[in-house]
Amino acid sequence: MDYAEQDTADGYAEGVPCWVDAMLPDVAGGKRFYGELFGWTFDEGAGPEYGHYAQAYADGTPVAALAPKADGRMPTVWTVYLAPPDAAALGERIRAAGGSMIREALPVGPYGTMALAADPEGAVFGLWQGGTHPGFGRRQRPGSYCWTEVYSRDKQLVDPFYEGVLGYRGFDLDLDGEEFRAWSPAGTEPGPETAVGGRALLTDTASEVRMPPHFLVYFAVTDTDAVAAAVPRLGGRIRRAPADTPYGRIAVLTDNQGATFAVLQD
Repeated sequence: MDYAEQDTADGYAEGVPCWVDAMLPDVAGGKRFYGELFGWTFDEGAGPEYGHYAQAYADGTPVAALAPKADGRMPTVWTVYLAPPDAAALGERIRAAGGSMIREALPVGPYGTMALAADPEGAVFGLWQGGTHPGFGRRQRPGSYCWTEVYSRDKQLVDPFYEGVLGYRGFDLDLDGEEFRAWSPAGTEPGPETAVGGRALLTDTASEVRMPPHFLVYFAVTDTDAVAAAVPRLGGRIRRAPADTPYGRIAVLTDNQGATFAVLQD
């Protein structure tokens, strides 16, 4: 997918993924895992006023962040952040459409404004209204973010929510017999070249029947099989073995602390 035409001069068009971070019990352990897996380097982390947020870099450009969980009851998870022109206003629209706000829009110093929201089924996503930190320094390249999708059970509930609140233009795909709905931002021609994310359906298989609705974050890699093979050695596990799809070779993996993510080789 090509995001180039979906960004505005001021940053990102509404609804376009602009940042990802992982909440982990052990940030130092996360740095070791992702540093070896993706070749990321990290800064020393922000101070306590910013939650000791540690930014990850690929070739010197920001691609993600790791943060310590403030509460052990919080999930260990990767979160994708969608761009809003006005995070507070978008939060109101989310509530009005049947979603909820887990964390209201909050300024983060000069860097931007963040919020956490959930769709009507409870899948959590972030909002990031960029300030001095607009978001990704790069994406769609090895070692950086490339895609996201929400796994849902009720498409009749979820599709109108995202398409109404964010103005996504949806189109259906058949991925080897699996129904999938992809989304392009408002103002673009819907299709694979403009898509920024999508919706997959959770199945009744043993691995998914107890899984709550959630977002899955993908990172681009040059060799899916090699990355998947490295994960168990680093203390993680393979949730879905490497497999070919019409859009590349993917694998779904879990890191050494329980955060799940996916990788994609074009």
